[in-house]
Amino acid sequence: MRVPTTRLFPLGLMLALAALTFYLDRAVNEDDSHPAQRRHDPDYLVLNFTTTTYNKDGRAESTLSAARMVHFPDDDTTELESPRVVQTKPEQPKITMSADRGKLSRDGQDVYLYDNVVLNREAGAGHTAARLTTEYLQVVRDRSLARTDREVTIVEETRALSGKGMEYSNETRHFTLNSDVRARFDIKPAPQ
Repeated sequence: MRVPTTRLFPLGLMLALAALTFYLDRAVNEDDSHPAQRRHDPDYLVLNFTTTTYNKDGRAESTLSAARMVHFPDDDTTELESPRVVQTKPEQPKITMSADRGKLSRDGQDVYLYDNVVLNREAGAGHTAARLTTEYLQVVRDRSLARTDREVTIVEETRALSGKGMEYSNETRHFTLNSDVRARFDIKPAPQ
């Protein structure tokens, strides 16, 4: 039995269109993002910026500033140059953190500081001034928490403490060094 070609032509045309549609769908959806998102190019740049977080009473609790902020849409990262974080919560000593560079989490609550990281805690609330140095520090702004998995050194008056891995909560004043802990206490003799 022979099928007339006039009946096969529409069927062949439909198969060709289906194959072409399938091919075009695959070609377009291989990378469905915009061409600019396939490269690690910034979509915006902000110079000398400052952002402030306020508590429910309208008082400033945390300020983040940097000489330069660059956002990359391909992986939604935000890089900071010369970042500085200042926490000024009521009833707590003022804490200032700075570094050569940093990154922000997507929601902006976590700040990651890298290279020459310095944390200064002012004297107050029954504590003396303290200075912490490390090469990496994660700051969770809304919980006043700072932590690192790297070597850290803390100097406070005549005391020095160092170790690897640290977590400090400014709210609870809880401080933990994880390993390789070393301490130095300079004891002054009592006057005679």
